[in-house]
Amino acid sequence: MSNENEYKVIAKELIEAVGGSENIISMAHCATRLRLIVKDRDSIDDEKVEEINKVKGYFFTSGQYQIIFGTGTVNRVYEAVESLGVSATSKSELKEIASDEEDNWFKRMLRVFGDVFVPIIPALVATGLFMGLRNVVTQEQILHWFGLVPADISSNFLVITQVLTDTAFSFLPVLVCWSAFRVFGGSPLLGILLGLMLVSPLLPTSWDVAQGNANPLMFFGFIKVAGYQGSVLPAFIMGFVGSNIEKKIRKHVPEVLDLIVTPFLSLLLMLLIALFVVGPLFHQVEVWMLDIVKLLLNLPFGLGGLVYGAINQIIVVTGLHHALNLIEIQMLADNHWNLVNPISSASMAAQAGAAFAVGMKTKSAKIKSVAFPSSFSALLGISEPALFGVNIRYVKPFFMGCIGGGVGGFLASLFSLKATGMSITVIPGMLLYLNSQLPLYILVCVVGFAVAFTLTWLFGYKDEVGKEFKHA
Repeated sequence: MSNENEYKVIAKELIEAVGGSENIISMAHCATRLRLIVKDRDSIDDEKVEEINKVKGYFFTSGQYQIIFGTGTVNRVYEAVESLGVSATSKSELKEIASDEEDNWFKRMLRVFGDVFVPIIPALVATGLFMGLRNVVTQEQILHWFGLVPADISSNFLVITQVLTDTAFSFLPVLVCWSAFRVFGGSPLLGILLGLMLVSPLLPTSWDVAQGNANPLMFFGFIKVAGYQGSVLPAFIMGFVGSNIEKKIRKHVPEVLDLIVTPFLSLLLMLLIALFVVGPLFHQVEVWMLDIVKLLLNLPFGLGGLVYGAINQIIVVTGLHHALNLIEIQMLADNHWNLVNPISSASMAAQAGAAFAVGMKTKSAKIKSVAFPSSFSALLGISEPALFGVNIRYVKPFFMGCIGGGVGGFLASLFSLKATGMSITVIPGMLLYLNSQLPLYILVCVVGFAVAFTLTWLFGYKDEVGKEFKHA
C-alpha cells in the first residue's frame, strides 16, 4: 500500500470513528495533534479511534477532540481528511479555540509536559531495569553467596554495565531538549546539540560539583557554571526557551542566510542563557535545598521523615535530587550510617504504588503499557518513568504518591532506620539493611506503596477523566 493510500484509509477510519463527517464542524492541526470541533462528543467511538493506525492517543478538552499523531504524520492525515470533504477551521474559530485554551492553561501545561516526556519514557524504563540489575549483581553480599568478591568481577564487564546504566541519565538533558524542541516547534537537531553542550565533558559535572569533587567554573567572580548532567526541569526550560529563540531569529533572518545565521545565533544565545542564567539559579536552589533537608532530618518524633518523604519526589521532578548525595556521603563518612536512604526508598515505593493503581484501574491498554513497567522501574530505584509517564500527567496520583512517601518516611524516621551505604533504593536497597533492620525497611516501603495505591485507587484517578490527557 502506498503512503497516499495508507493515509486515505486512516482518514476514512477516523471520520467513521468520530461519528461521520456530519459530526465534524471544523478541523485544524498543530505540530502533533489533529484538532476536531465536533457537534456531539458522545457520538465518537474512542476505542475505534485508538485502534486506528498511527494514532498515539486522544483527549477531549476546550470543546475539541484532539487526536495525537506526532510531528509530520499529522500533516499527512490532515490533508487526507480534508480531501474527503471535511472543512478546515476558519480564522475566527481558531481565535475562539485559542481563547478557550487560555482559560485552561493548567491542562495545556500538563499536556505539553506529557508531550515532552512520554517519548523518552522507554529509555528511562530500560535504564532503570539495567540499573537495578547491575546494583544487585555487583553487591558484595550477593557475590559472597557465590563465593566471589568484588575484585573477581571483570573491569570490562563493569564498563559495559555502566554504559547500559549511566548513558540515559548522563545525557538526560539531551533527550529532554530534543523532545522539548520537537514539541515547541524548534529544530530537534538544535535541541540535541544544545543538550550535548549542556553535558559537555569540558564542563565540571553537576554530580562532581554537588559532591565537592570538583569546583564550578567561575565567571565575573560570582557566576558558577557546571554541567547539566541528570537535570530535568532546567533542560525542559531551556528546550522551551531555545525553541522560541530559534523561531524568533528565523523570522528576522533573510532566507538566503537562514542556514548559517539562525543556528549560529540560536545556539550562542541558548548556551549563554543556559550556563549564565538558568544553571546558576538552579545551583543556588540546590544550596538552599541542602540546608532545608539537613534541617528536616534533625526534627524529632519522625516529623523530618514525614516532610522529607512527602517532598522527596518533588525534588526529583526538578532534577535537583543529585545534590542530596552530598548529605548521604557526609553521613556515611561521619558515622557509617545513611538516614536519607530509607526515606527516599519509601517515597519511590509510594510513586510506584500510585502508578500501579493507575495501571490497575484504567481500561486503556496504552496507559497500562506505561504504568506497569514504570511502576516496576520505580521499585528498582528509578522513579522518573512513573513520575513523568503517569503520575504527573494525571496530577492526583502524584500527590497521592507524595502522601504515601510522607507516611513511609515518617515510619522510617520513627524507627531510626539507617542504611549502610547509598545509591541503591527500594528493592535493591534491601542489600543495605541485611541486619535486624531489614523487616522494618520492607515495612516502610510496603506502607508507602500501599498508602499511595489505596489513595490513588479511591480518590486519585478516574479513567474517564484520565482520557482527557491521554498520550502515548
